[in-house]
Amino acid sequence: MRTQVGIIGAGPAGLFLAHLLKAQGIDSVILEARSRAYAEGRVRAGVLEPGTVETMARLGLDARLRREGLIDEGLDMRFRGRNIHLDLPELTGRSVVIYGQQEVVKDLIAARVRAGDPLIFEAQVTRIEDIESESPRIHYTEGGESRVLDCDFVAGCDGYHGAGRAAIPQDRITLFEQAYDFAWLGVLARARPMADMTYSNSDRGFALCSRRSMQVSRLYLQVPVNTNPEDWSDDRFWEELHARMFDEDRSEIAEGEIFQRDLAKLRAFVAAPMQHGRLFLAGDAVHIVPPAGAKGLNMAVADVRVLSHALTAHYRDGSRAALEAYSATCLERVWKTVRFSSALTGLLHRFDEHSPLQRNLQLAELEYVAGSRNAQAAIAEQYVMLNYLKDLP
Repeated sequence: MRTQVGIIGAGPAGLFLAHLLKAQGIDSVILEARSRAYAEGRVRAGVLEPGTVETMARLGLDARLRREGLIDEGLDMRFRGRNIHLDLPELTGRSVVIYGQQEVVKDLIAARVRAGDPLIFEAQVTRIEDIESESPRIHYTEGGESRVLDCDFVAGCDGYHGAGRAAIPQDRITLFEQAYDFAWLGVLARARPMADMTYSNSDRGFALCSRRSMQVSRLYLQVPVNTNPEDWSDDRFWEELHARMFDEDRSEIAEGEIFQRDLAKLRAFVAAPMQHGRLFLAGDAVHIVPPAGAKGLNMAVADVRVLSHALTAHYRDGSRAALEAYSATCLERVWKTVRFSSALTGLLHRFDEHSPLQRNLQLAELEYVAGSRNAQAAIAEQYVMLNYLKDLP
């Protein structure tokens, strides 16, 4: 096969890129190593920034989002039994939408399949060659057969362990990484959610109450990194969540059937540059943030908006300026987003290595945020708008 842009990975980055390119008349083929069921079933955070929502609308892919998405106008942070409420529209003029990442992926896959555009599942990329030439090639296997996709450009949207980043010579890319020594135990429960996304910093550790719908709550507890989710019974989870949320009389948080458990290990990761030759990286292939702030999907969408704009300029008028600036353009925003997510993680979690002095400094910062509208506005602005690309159509 031959195409203009070979896309590796059918996660948010690869799917959004394919739709953005199609809107500009640019052909692409998506190769996804997993099955369609697996791609659509990967549960991830679903807080969509305005830029992501607007991108789906421009592509005409927001019908179900408009029906089922939940507009979220508040963010709460609790500590010492107190609550800091951030009114997002008042502080920023904008809000976010709660809509699961897997639902976004389902919508984008369905549209791609419905249009008959190339999307090949269970296509395992084995190597990428000639990325420094004008005719890179992607080698992959499908149904036990070895195949080759010839293209003008390769987009590596295949995650942290994918073939995309691995194809860049090690001496041409620098990795920046921090792994945390705690994790998030997450559950889905059939229970009425709290009104707003609510973080809590307690002496027992971090907790988060969010929602997937008006009937399903998504809930998290900070736990040791080697935790087995199955060791947490329903009763144990609810008891700990009430305690960490300062819900002593158990009247605020509704309990219900827990029907899914998982463990998310936390890391901050950036690879730079985000391009080499005719290979361009986007999404989790090149950056990962701690989940506080729910930035991963929004970062991926912003990446591929920049990339699709650059590819469009190349195909329309032969200009390579935007392509050559892709990494520098993205990394300025990426580092700001990683900084925000890491700072929020540091503000809201308990760290075993913290001395009493460091613990009190952390609480003092929360006290400052509680009393400063400017500090609240700064957090709200970053929560809502960090990946908003006002300079792109």
